[in-house]
Amino acid sequence: MHCLLRSRWLGFVLQNRTNNLHLIRALSSSVSGDQLPVELQELCGVVSSSVGGLDDLEASLNGFTCTLSSSLVRKIIDHCKEDAPTRRLLRFYLWSSRKLDFETQDEDFNHVLRVLAEKKDHKAIEILISDMGKQGRVMEPQTFGVVAETLVKLGREDEALGLFKNLDKKFKCPQDSVTVSAIVTALCAKGHAKKAQGVVWHHKEKISGTKLCIYRSLLYGWSVQLNVKEARKVIKEMKGEGVMPDLFCFNTFIRCLCEKNAKHNPSGIVPETLNVLMEMRTYSIQPNSISYNILLSCLGRTRRVKECVKVFELMKRSGCAPDWHSYYLVVKVMYLSGRFGKGSQLVDEMMEEGLVPDRKFFYDLIGVLCGVERPNLAVELFDRMKRSSLGGYGPVYDVLIPKLCRGGEFNKGRELWDEAVAMGENISCSEAVLDPSVTEVFTPRRKVEELVRLQESTPPPLLARTRRPIKFRKGQLQAAARRKVGFQFGKSKNGVRKDNKKHQDRKQV
Repeated sequence: MHCLLRSRWLGFVLQNRTNNLHLIRALSSSVSGDQLPVELQELCGVVSSSVGGLDDLEASLNGFTCTLSSSLVRKIIDHCKEDAPTRRLLRFYLWSSRKLDFETQDEDFNHVLRVLAEKKDHKAIEILISDMGKQGRVMEPQTFGVVAETLVKLGREDEALGLFKNLDKKFKCPQDSVTVSAIVTALCAKGHAKKAQGVVWHHKEKISGTKLCIYRSLLYGWSVQLNVKEARKVIKEMKGEGVMPDLFCFNTFIRCLCEKNAKHNPSGIVPETLNVLMEMRTYSIQPNSISYNILLSCLGRTRRVKECVKVFELMKRSGCAPDWHSYYLVVKVMYLSGRFGKGSQLVDEMMEEGLVPDRKFFYDLIGVLCGVERPNLAVELFDRMKRSSLGGYGPVYDVLIPKLCRGGEFNKGRELWDEAVAMGENISCSEAVLDPSVTEVFTPRRKVEELVRLQESTPPPLLARTRRPIKFRKGQLQAAARRKVGFQFGKSKNGVRKDNKKHQDRKQV
């Protein structure tokens, strides 16, 4: 029975060889001058196939008697890595290094390890690193950088640090400026700035030539955590070490500062950022459009409309020319706050300045106008987009036509449909949306319903509110009456009771 299943599986693999013909041709063309033999083409088909388990793959590989070299194995892996599962690539390489006559080199291990790291298969990486350590292989700095970055992305930063600590002892790779920069960059990219700072502290003597790169990574790592205090410490440390912060460092710090204030102190975004811009000028560093765009983006998200306009005007007065992204940020906050005329004026101003925006500029703003129920303004903005001859109008038609029809403007929707068909644009929405009997017209009722609800909940102005009657427990009403009568008739001018002899005797005692 087992032999029968094995033969059927091999037959299925042979049927799927035609599916891997493009892979075989690419591999054959990459070999300089010569075509791959048919047996090697079949080998590529077996490796890239996803049918069968790993034991079945190795059993099929044992049937091949062709001669392979290190370079040929690497080429097979390179051309199979897009289609073949990662574990099949690893099993093929382990089989080739164990069964064939040639001796695998260190560069073969490093090449395969980089491929596995790019595929982000942690178990396969772990297996191959273990084999490299047992065999005493040398890990290249480039390989370590790729593996460390992958491990940190997979949430295994402690394993990346452990691999870095054992580089010189177990993998014969020096802990020099290249490897230190690699592990620091990998850790800071995901916000592990504290661990990266520990690495820098223990290897200060090895980063003499890459200090600027190291400090940039640390600054970015603290900005991911929105830790303004630690980011400022990094800048001060740079000054103490004689490394002057550049434009990238200040822009990273501005991003950290603005993001932190946008969450906790929106009113402090502008003054604190302007102080940083003044500090930049003391170092003869002029803020660029990215510096201002970071500020405009945070102001737009917090709906600080007046401050956003003032910063935009300050940007133009300071000699920094706004780019199309700057106009996009300001126009977007104008549309969201209901200042549609001012937003349209800024779009016209951008066009007059000769700035050619990306399609994203029009896509996003047309979506914003449709979201705030201004489809007619969205059509006008679409006309400006067509005058710019940017192309890619299909997604805009897909948004505007249904929006207009649901608003009752079927004639305008039909005009846009005919225009799209005449231009040859691909439209994904159905033509049935143009039929009034099919499309339900949306009538806004929210404001009317809110007004009716407020009128019902408001009491009439001429009616006085009736006080709720006070309820007394049993005996409380009589006690209250006695206290009231005693207060009125039982006290003299000095407040001393006359009619209660017992009270006077008790007071004398």
